[in-house]
Amino acid sequence: MKKYWKLSAITLAAAALTACGADNESANINNANADDGNGAAEEEANADTETVGEEDAEVELDFWLFGANYDLLVEEYIEENPHVSINIQQIDMEDHHNNLFTSLSAGSGAPDIAAIEVSEIERYKNAEDRFYNLYDLGAEEIEEDYLDWVWDLGTSTEGDFSFGVPTDIGPTVMYYRTDVFEEAGLPTDADEVNDLIETWDDYEDIAATILEETGKPMADNPETVFNAKRDQSPEQYFNEDDELIIDSSPYVREAYDDTADWIESDYVENFGMWSPEWANGMAEGEYATLLGPAWMRDTIKENAPDATEWRIASMPEGAGNWGGSWMTIPKETDHAEEAYDFLTWLLAPEQQKDSFEERGMFPSTPEVYDDPEFTEITDDYYGGQNVAEIFAEAALEVNYVYKGADFGEVNTEILDGLDNVYDGTDPDEEWENILDRTEQLLSR
Repeated sequence: MKKYWKLSAITLAAAALTACGADNESANINNANADDGNGAAEEEANADTETVGEEDAEVELDFWLFGANYDLLVEEYIEENPHVSINIQQIDMEDHHNNLFTSLSAGSGAPDIAAIEVSEIERYKNAEDRFYNLYDLGAEEIEEDYLDWVWDLGTSTEGDFSFGVPTDIGPTVMYYRTDVFEEAGLPTDADEVNDLIETWDDYEDIAATILEETGKPMADNPETVFNAKRDQSPEQYFNEDDELIIDSSPYVREAYDDTADWIESDYVENFGMWSPEWANGMAEGEYATLLGPAWMRDTIKENAPDATEWRIASMPEGAGNWGGSWMTIPKETDHAEEAYDFLTWLLAPEQQKDSFEERGMFPSTPEVYDDPEFTEITDDYYGGQNVAEIFAEAALEVNYVYKGADFGEVNTEILDGLDNVYDGTDPDEEWENILDRTEQLLSR
């Protein structure tokens, strides 16, 4: 087996698709400019591409990814299937989805296998004709291997079209700093913290205690707090008829109001996600909790390698999900069967267990949760806690929630609104502004 590297330049979204921004990208791939992009303004983005396998292999598969690292598993697959070679393209998430959207719209240039992230999957569902229905390739035989809510998110509303096989997921938990809790005179053992903070009222009470005793906020930023509460809701921004419901359904407004109240009470700081200030606060213990998904476990470790005061407790009032993707097979491929064989092997329970052990990617396959080799996985950074078991319990609490094709755009408006609240805007006034901006956005 040969392994070699190269860099490639990939055309980004054409002007015909990006003139209206992300707002209208969901408005039918089928109606987008379906030529080869000639005459459209083009951007180029560098993408790392690794090819695993023989250069003259009988079957060559292009595999587009963002963020996830499957290199070792791909090598294992190629060793067992030397007639296949796989070109793995890695690029950032936004460019990845723009590239895929553009390729599907043009009818050329799409890969054999493409990952689609949870916040993006709905906007591709108007383009069933651009993807293989995995039920036609045998997916009904593996459906029971995956959590119901995850599988359902990757199918059509009617449930008769499977767009992809689920990858990892992001069940949410409460990461907390034992040193900050101890300074506030609070228990630090995870079981005791679970008993201490069972509800959001408890969370607010402890936030008040921590602020009074230590001067530190309870949470890192409005985004993580709002996401945590929103993701526990049975409905979010749209109903399954794609009607905006944020002003008629109580759940999103409640999550917004609670977050705004805690901002005004100084329980929530505003360290921007992924900013140096956020990472430094993580390392220095400048906030008491971080409400986040399973994959945040490694983010904390990477940003704060010496801050072994972090521990993991349950999310107040139950887990939600933040993250996850599906591996899809675009219709352009000449190797649908081979692509399906590869991705179903890659995402089978045993390989998902390996991905968690090696890369921290939490499995969407519940049979793994009962495997002793899995349930006994601990993490010294988190005081030897049984991290696999904690995340598995959270994953089993999550329910299916419809997101809608314009989920990301509406979410951005709400988070921007919470930033404005942090800067001093009246929350009720800002909510009306959010509704106005969202209505204008969706009417374009």
